[in-house]
Amino acid sequence: MSVKFQEETIRTVTGGKPEDLVHAVGERLTGGSTANGYLQAYLRQLQHNPLRTKMLTSGVLSGLQELLASFLAHDVGKHGHYFSSRIPKMSLYGMFIAAPLGHVLIGILQRIFAGRTSLKAKVLQILVSNLIISPIQNSVYLCSMAVIAGARTFHQVRATVRAGFMPVMKVSWVTSPLALAFAQKFLPEHTWVPFFNIVGFFIGTYVNTHTKKKRLEALRKRYDQRDPRDPRDPRDPRGY
Repeated sequence: MSVKFQEETIRTVTGGKPEDLVHAVGERLTGGSTANGYLQAYLRQLQHNPLRTKMLTSGVLSGLQELLASFLAHDVGKHGHYFSSRIPKMSLYGMFIAAPLGHVLIGILQRIFAGRTSLKAKVLQILVSNLIISPIQNSVYLCSMAVIAGARTFHQVRATVRAGFMPVMKVSWVTSPLALAFAQKFLPEHTWVPFFNIVGFFIGTYVNTHTKKKRLEALRKRYDQRDPRDPRDPRDPRGY
């Protein structure tokens, strides 16, 4: 008995098990049986100040998405680091465009289908989301990305939207029904917009990284195929 007690005492004092660390982190995030966790504090803010909380969430995620995509694609800016002017611009887009738009559109969708829990209503909600809401959000996203990338005329913005609309919609049509079905089943309605922001963060990071890699590859090819006698080449010694 004494040996067993001694072993248990030593194990309790030393601790340090991975399960204990995970449990402690989970307790801190959720608050456990109390209401003091970070997640619960966030959910309270989401209920009391929904638009402001969604704007801050979307702004942070949009800026982080751009930074992470630049890192994954090795897209280094003029000053030799991954932080570029696109990051604050993306944060402003997420805060003042994406979040309010999602707040309004998802709110309308939820009001239309409020109290309707049948399978037919859920399927119809998914169809409305994919055929009406997603095209609006993706069009606004592509227009904003065109402006952030330097487009200044209507024709430049329209060309960007026409080139990217269907590829982005195909990704939405694959992921959106799964995300919405999950939200319908497991999440309270006031958490839908932040949840879709998180899903969009991962998808947007992937798409953004892929786009950056393609752009960098095209620039490398164009640089390798350049004519050193071309006066438009900035490396030309004649100073054009």
